Amino acid sequence: MKNVLFVASEAVPFIKTGGLADVVGSLPECFDRKYFDVRVMIPKYNCMYQKYKDMLQYITNFYMEYNGQNTYVGIFKTEWNGVTFYFIDNEYYFSGESAYTSNMKWDLERFIFFSKAALSAMPLIDFHPDIIHCHDWQTGLIPVYLKDSFRAGEFFRDIKSVITIHNLKFQGTWDVSTIQQFSGLSPYYFTPDKLEAFKDANILKGGIVYADAITTVSETYAEEIKTEFYGEKLDGLLKAREHDLRGIVNGIDYGAYNPETDQFIEHHYNVKNFRKEKIKNKRALQSQLGLERNDNTLMIGIVSRLTGQKGFDLIAYVMDELCQDDVQIVCLGTGEEKFENMFRHYDWKYNNKVRANIYYSEELSHRIYAGCDVFLMPSLFEPCGLSQLMALRYGTLPIVRETGGLKDTVVPYNEFEGTGTGFSFTNYNAHEMLGAIRYAESVYIQHRREWNKIIDRAMKADFSWNVSANHYQEMYDWLLGY
Repeated sequence: MKNVLFVASEAVPFIKTGGLADVVGSLPECFDRKYFDVRVMIPKYNCMYQKYKDMLQYITNFYMEYNGQNTYVGIFKTEWNGVTFYFIDNEYYFSGESAYTSNMKWDLERFIFFSKAALSAMPLIDFHPDIIHCHDWQTGLIPVYLKDSFRAGEFFRDIKSVITIHNLKFQGTWDVSTIQQFSGLSPYYFTPDKLEAFKDANILKGGIVYADAITTVSETYAEEIKTEFYGEKLDGLLKAREHDLRGIVNGIDYGAYNPETDQFIEHHYNVKNFRKEKIKNKRALQSQLGLERNDNTLMIGIVSRLTGQKGFDLIAYVMDELCQDDVQIVCLGTGEEKFENMFRHYDWKYNNKVRANIYYSEELSHRIYAGCDVFLMPSLFEPCGLSQLMALRYGTLPIVRETGGLKDTVVPYNEFEGTGTGFSFTNYNAHEMLGAIRYAESVYIQHRREWNKIIDRAMKADFSWNVSANHYQEMYDWLLGY
């Protein structure tokens, strides 16, 4: 039996701010339990729902030297879907109203504490990991500590470490003296070949330098981050470690996202009957949002954080042109004020065509996945992306820019070979995007039989967590020399 411990700052169902929580919470239950015992460790946040806090069982506590103080560390645990979750407790660090704060220095202090406490707790939980799998900068110091102060202990001697980069943009950087103070690491570690980067200390860099293996969340993103454009100033280091770097695409929960059983949608359907049943969700969505009920209008869905990374400047550039076509555009999400207001403006200007829902609703998101004809995701960069996987699952054809996980998961339609699960464009260019949308429009209106075949292929594509888990298992075996 190989023991793996995921250490991360969030995990569903206990605490979630983004896709990281889905990976950490959903992936462990998909491993082959005959060979792998995968468990998870996260902070015990006070902002978790009470029903989850009530599930936790106290194990023990101890005191640990941190930032010049003798600091309390409590350990709790519970089981969820057959997976054991451990929680590191300290009210001073984890009693806030959310998992992260707007104060980066404070978050650095909290998560460096968490990394050190997580390692210190391991000998007390009756579980000896062969591999510690760290996620993002919040746990980036764990691979460093394993090669440093924890190396002397018998318990830690042969433990391997993996770090997964979910989004390279976030690295955990601050001035060297502050990070040195919080981490307790000697000056030896704060040089350009280790944690120092451009005069600051960089926690994610430390994880990348010291981990035994590095993964990121799609094969294309693993290639992209070795280039200057996507590499966020770490491209040189990632290129140097390319033999230890691999991309493994995320999955989605095929139980939660299932058009046959989805509690949020009015008309259930599957790959056999979608030709008759899926359209009913479109009509229901048009009625719900006060749009004209018309089966032949191409309905375009957008469910996203409204930020520059997601390509909304491209949409803004061609929105007037796009609204001359026979389309309806439904947007759901919040984010940067300029993009929120851009959608509000076009909702006002083209009220019969555009709906700006500037909030978040789980129910409406599922109805958009089920009811729209296409799903637009023109991202500047996208490490993996989950929305396009949900759209494929519901037979709503993605229109994406070929970057990161979007390129790895959406096969562009080829009318000559009769292949593809969606539509894509290559360059970050508004009219190239518009061309892809108009190509989709023409196939939808003029070649409905071909359109249905694309939906058929899209709904049969498998991006469940089981596929991802198999790739991680291969990597763990490689790391442990099996």
